[in-house]
Amino acid sequence: MIAETVCSAVSAAGLGIAVVTAYRKRFLAAVRLAAYSLVPVGLVMTGVVGWLADTALSPTAWVGFGVLGAAWLLLAGSRVVERRRGGAERKAAGRAGRDAVAPAASAPSLGGAARPAARPSSAPRAADPAEDFSDIEAILKKHGI
Repeated sequence: MIAETVCSAVSAAGLGIAVVTAYRKRFLAAVRLAAYSLVPVGLVMTGVVGWLADTALSPTAWVGFGVLGAAWLLLAGSRVVERRRGGAERKAAGRAGRDAVAPAASAPSLGGAARPAARPSSAPRAADPAEDFSDIEAILKKHGI
């Protein structure tokens, strides 16, 4: 009952301000104020305010909100744990993806398919200035530059 009275008073005050605004020749602002002022009365008439008041004062509703919060925390916590572990499903999908690709599918097709690519050695090579640009020179010669 009090909520309906407060909503009606807010609407009446808003409509009064809208009338004063229209008197000052600011019609667009007055129409907007009138529209916003009618919202609380509309909510009272549809019963939304009564439903909210019943929900806010109901212990069953608050326990329901608590259960929803606990469910959300459980879901969020399981996602965090899954991301930290890597997820068994993602690992299985990764293994299946590796097995589905042919071993030679990732080899470059530059014409040297007969000989496999040399593996880089674990020991660092000496920095030879001529070797650093040999790949670039080969690409440039291939394109005629």
